[in-house]
Amino acid sequence: MDSLPQIPGCLKKEKQMISKKIILPIFILVALAQLYVPSKMIFDREEILESGTDYKFSTAPIDPSDLFRGKYIILSYKDNVVAVKNEKSWIAGETVYVSLVKDKAGFAKIASVSKEKPTKNQNFVKAEVSAVSSNGTNKLTIYYPFDRYYMEESKAYDAELIYAESAQDSTQIAYALVSVKNGDSVLKDVLIDGVSIREIVKEKQQNNK
Repeated sequence: MDSLPQIPGCLKKEKQMISKKIILPIFILVALAQLYVPSKMIFDREEILESGTDYKFSTAPIDPSDLFRGKYIILSYKDNVVAVKNEKSWIAGETVYVSLVKDKAGFAKIASVSKEKPTKNQNFVKAEVSAVSSNGTNKLTIYYPFDRYYMEESKAYDAELIYAESAQDSTQIAYALVSVKNGDSVLKDVLIDGVSIREIVKEKQQNNK
């Protein structure tokens, strides 16, 4: 006995059901992936803050054109130049691993720089080569990934002014407090003479009321 011909409407409905069965799992996977990425970033950041090693990085004066970003302070660092054996072996923009030590005052200093992740039990930060000498002096300039300190918009402008003034004042010591673990880093705070810039801004704004 011949089978009855399928009705076009039934075929259409069947295809729609199959499409829904395929699309729904894909949608769920995409949604879970979108939730996973920021959640992992937050978890990793908190882990570095809790169990990482804190380093004080001396900050340097910045280009006036980099002022007044509105939501964050642009930071540049002193002691970001390191000697290498052969400048021709390095290129600007490549990823490097900077091994760190502390001086007597507790400030971060570059112990060495490598293209490979250190295997010994030592603290290091993943960074980038921003410039390479070309005159035989065999020097690299290092760009650290923690060059922006975000703040509330209502406080950022005053913070930038205070930071810029401190960078020009040789009697004040400005530095970034950075937590480091397994090459990753988190900028915890910016301090001037040991006081958080957030507290300095808060006091200034209260006095101006």
